[in-house]
Amino acid sequence: MVLAQTAFETRMLLRNGEQLLLTVVIPTVLLVLFSAVDIVAVDGPGKRVDFLAPGLLALAVMSTAFTGQAIATGFERRYGVLKRLGASPLPRWGLLTAKTGCVLVTEALQVALLSAVALALGWSPHGLATPQGALGVAALLVLGTAAFSGLGLLMAGTLRAEATLAAANLVFILLLLAGGVIVPLSKFPAGVRQALELLPINALSDGLRSVLQHGGGVPWGDLGVLGVWSVLGLTAAARFFRWE
Repeated sequence: MVLAQTAFETRMLLRNGEQLLLTVVIPTVLLVLFSAVDIVAVDGPGKRVDFLAPGLLALAVMSTAFTGQAIATGFERRYGVLKRLGASPLPRWGLLTAKTGCVLVTEALQVALLSAVALALGWSPHGLATPQGALGVAALLVLGTAAFSGLGLLMAGTLRAEATLAAANLVFILLLLAGGVIVPLSKFPAGVRQALELLPINALSDGLRSVLQHGGGVPWGDLGVLGVWSVLGLTAAARFFRWE
């Protein structure tokens, strides 16, 4: 039942033009645009795409696990879909597991597409050749997904659908600009930068850059930040999520 629901959720997502625009098209267009045009200065050695690719991989995770999932789940709750599914033979934990499976499938497609585009633009990822680097990237993606999923479900399960739509898109835009995705945090004042470093999007993008741009090992500090957000988000979602 969980596998069938996962496949159904994935098909529904792939048929939704607005969701595809948010999760696939926007990160890809931003990667191509900012790699080709010198709009903002980037940090670190190498080409512009070496800085941008890890950040936009992080943005892709956030767009699917947080923004897309929050909006879709919020409207399913409003129209009574969650209430009816909750009364079906599929247990509620199975429904949430299926939604998580849909997120993971979509993220795999996003990572494959963005990586292919980045490589075509001259991206030279480092760190993946070592077990520590590969483990670090995998752990970052898993914890980033958990953190954003918890926050997205918390928003969808507590706010009205219209409020979720507005808030999720607003958070997406703000974190795109201030989360270290495209604009380096070094461009912000020191006091602001210290606060932004604690955001999950910055921990994910910074950790991915540590491995893929600089060839580092496991970024324990960034994993710690994502771990805290994962626990807080998932715990709050489990506690406060309302099915109707």
